[in-house]
Amino acid sequence: MKTSSTAVCLILTCLLGSCEMVDHQVSEQLSGANILVYKTSVTPGYRKFARDVVIDRAAYRDKLHGFWLGQSIANWTGLITEMDKVTAPFYTDEDWGAPDQMAIWGEYVPHADFIDFYFVEKGEPWGADDDTDIEYMYQHLLDQHSTSMLSAEQIRAGWLTHIYSEHDAPLYKKFSYSEPVIENFLWVSNERARILMEQGMLPPATSEPKNNDKHMMIDAQLTTEIFGLFAPGRPDIALRMAQLPIRVSAKFDAEWAAQFYVVMYSLATLVDSEQPLQQQIHWLSEQAREYLPAGSVVADMYDFILQDYLANPNKSDWEQTRDAVYQRYQIAGHANYDYREPFDAAINFAASLISLFYGQGDLVKTIKIGSLAGWDSDNPTATWGGLYGFILGNEKIMQLFAQDNLSDTYWIHRTRRNFPDRTSTQAGEDSFPMMAERGIYIIDRVVQEEMRGAVDLSANQWLIPAQN
Repeated sequence: MKTSSTAVCLILTCLLGSCEMVDHQVSEQLSGANILVYKTSVTPGYRKFARDVVIDRAAYRDKLHGFWLGQSIANWTGLITEMDKVTAPFYTDEDWGAPDQMAIWGEYVPHADFIDFYFVEKGEPWGADDDTDIEYMYQHLLDQHSTSMLSAEQIRAGWLTHIYSEHDAPLYKKFSYSEPVIENFLWVSNERARILMEQGMLPPATSEPKNNDKHMMIDAQLTTEIFGLFAPGRPDIALRMAQLPIRVSAKFDAEWAAQFYVVMYSLATLVDSEQPLQQQIHWLSEQAREYLPAGSVVADMYDFILQDYLANPNKSDWEQTRDAVYQRYQIAGHANYDYREPFDAAINFAASLISLFYGQGDLVKTIKIGSLAGWDSDNPTATWGGLYGFILGNEKIMQLFAQDNLSDTYWIHRTRRNFPDRTSTQAGEDSFPMMAERGIYIIDRVVQEEMRGAVDLSANQWLIPAQN
């Protein structure tokens, strides 16, 4: 078994049913055995219980690869229509394949002229965007600090180290004919939170309404889903890991919507793979619904959209539910919803649920609907692309889109800074396989430190105690 010099690898040495937690400092590798011996023993032995969830690490690695690929496809597809439609009349199914229309800020996107799926082939990297790059940063920080739980100080230092300010960001030229402008690829609540951190403030204070008047925006929903994958089958652990990252920029309904996605991601490893994918997705959403506070706007939205979908005899007519959501919440302010901006967490949460339910377990259909539904279309769409990508894995994602030459590299320095070079191609480039591998080592630590479970190297498995 090979180890990565850049990865933080916590492993249990399991012999004859006796396991010890160990740190990542390698002392030696026993000849002829798939066992790593480490310098420091941290905790006593582990005893397996009948309720333990057993997860194959190799299969999970492919799922993490699928997460990054699925998220990237959905992100860059959804970007084509981002903020094109935030009031009626909206896009419909008939607009798929049609020319992209101008966004509300008076610009087109530089990477596509038509509303269609966007792919990057081998030889070029997927570009980082705010739907993927802050999750990348959080994985890096967990790895860098050899921890399962990031502290407020570590989060602040990470943001200031890796995310440009609105003053020191490099010039960005959107089109060949554009005037270059300073662009730090940070907006609304995240932008305000970084300013506050630069002034010395720590999360969760950076999301308090008195400090951050953008705390109800979507930001946390697109930056924290990955914490669910770091705690497979244990949403209680996932939510603890994600708590401070979510509270960097979100509170109340924005916070609860982000938690909803974290729970779905965490439970994704427990779905019954023998069931149709639509049933798997429905089970995940219903489980996550239990975590939405009674009386919250996001809970009201979930219940309304689900019931409207179930009552609709035409399961292809997602536009009906989208238009009903627009009238009920954005126009009428039902459930005391106060629509402020098209970046609002709640209205985009609603759009994501429309695409999820009417997508009916079909990733291709889900991304189409998410891209056409309106508002901040790349963000909810990327969330489902990542979830489906994880459930299906890398190879199935490529099969679904009839692609066999998709890029598996990722350029984090498109938007962020000061990350290690992982490839020889260009500064700040990484690859999905390496990103997935480092994710596995983080989970090794979480399984042991937070779940009090075990890693069995001989079987390449995690032994995860069930949630009480």
